[in-house]
Amino acid sequence: MAEPRITRIIGAVNLGSFRISAMIAGVQEDGTPVILGSGHRASQGIKRGFVTDMAAATYAVRDAVERAEKLAGTSVQSITMAASGAGLTTRVDPIEIEIGGRRVEEDDLEQLLLTARDTLEPDGRMVLHASPACYFLDGADGIANPLGLHADRLGVDIHLVLAEGAPMRNLREAVQSAHLDVAALVASPLAAGLACLSVEERDVGVALVELGAQVTTVSVHAGGALVDMVCIPTGSADITDAIASGLGIRRNQAERLKCFNGSAIASPADHREMIPVNGPGDEQIGPIARGADDRNRISRADLVSTIVAELDRQGGDIARALEAMGYAGAGARHQRGQVVLTGGGAELTGLADYMQSALGRPVRIGRPPALKGLPEAHAAPGFSTLAGLILQVLEDPADIRFLSPRHGGGQRQSGIAGAIRVWRAMKEYF
Repeated sequence: MAEPRITRIIGAVNLGSFRISAMIAGVQEDGTPVILGSGHRASQGIKRGFVTDMAAATYAVRDAVERAEKLAGTSVQSITMAASGAGLTTRVDPIEIEIGGRRVEEDDLEQLLLTARDTLEPDGRMVLHASPACYFLDGADGIANPLGLHADRLGVDIHLVLAEGAPMRNLREAVQSAHLDVAALVASPLAAGLACLSVEERDVGVALVELGAQVTTVSVHAGGALVDMVCIPTGSADITDAIASGLGIRRNQAERLKCFNGSAIASPADHREMIPVNGPGDEQIGPIARGADDRNRISRADLVSTIVAELDRQGGDIARALEAMGYAGAGARHQRGQVVLTGGGAELTGLADYMQSALGRPVRIGRPPALKGLPEAHAAPGFSTLAGLILQVLEDPADIRFLSPRHGGGQRQSGIAGAIRVWRAMKEYF
């Protein structure tokens, strides 16, 4: 049987501090996504989510996209890109209109959402997402469907995802300078959540920790939506730097030791296992690691202890972020709520076990779903956000910024029917 015809092409780019990756997907007639090509290269010009060298970042984006295009056998002119760091935050804005005590009609809902669209006040920041989160009538909130109900005032809570404008414009320009249009900027926790979390997890409540190279994003999802997030300016590259500094070796040597020999969990045999600092092809002359033997080997115990010391600091930051969002600490409903780890840093051996002990709650590693055509090498946590961008485009969630008259916004799942789920999550869990 012939393969269904591809009717649409989707491009996605994730500008990370460790790697810049691109993915091209085709959408078949039945709506099934097929990964046609993906590529990545070492990051340049990006530091902790900010563009620090426009020319270098643009070159890296173009290179990653061209690698994906070569494998896909097609080109893209427009892409969806992820945004991380750069002051990502969430906020809820209430909007009300007078309807004079009569029954709520569809025109009223349309007018309410259009009013919300026209009165967005991002305080100088860039709006990445703006979705209805709760309807209310005359002070009674949590209304699932206000149609047909009498009220003097009709209101809606708009859930916003915001970012600092200048850094986002720099990210956009880095892509546009690579001769690509930016169809949308998507907050990385939204994309990673679509890739790593089940529908049930996002409904009942879960914390997602995206461990990037230089930025860790901690987010809480409930009621089918992203309800809060905190960005921490540390990541797996800080573990690499701790190894390089502690042992007095080069960063590339430290990265290799972390990836191939590192672990977040110590074992009794670590003191007896000696690891060569120089990898295959390394020059035999070079820095001798502190505490190394005459063959420039260190004990695995020294490596693991350095990794764990840095993880203790980062784990503490994550725990404090969860507590600040009401997902942990005294009075939190989710005392035993699950935490999902994803991102390139989540590939460290033993990390789930370490975090489970450090956070005192169930922890698992989140990976991209088994998308058709996804290479095995890109089915790893480090590519979750990239795969999630493809899923975000397919889901096409409602956003009041793109409403127009006669939209009929009251009929969309994320407009009314889904609003009560988000409201209950925000009221009950957080």
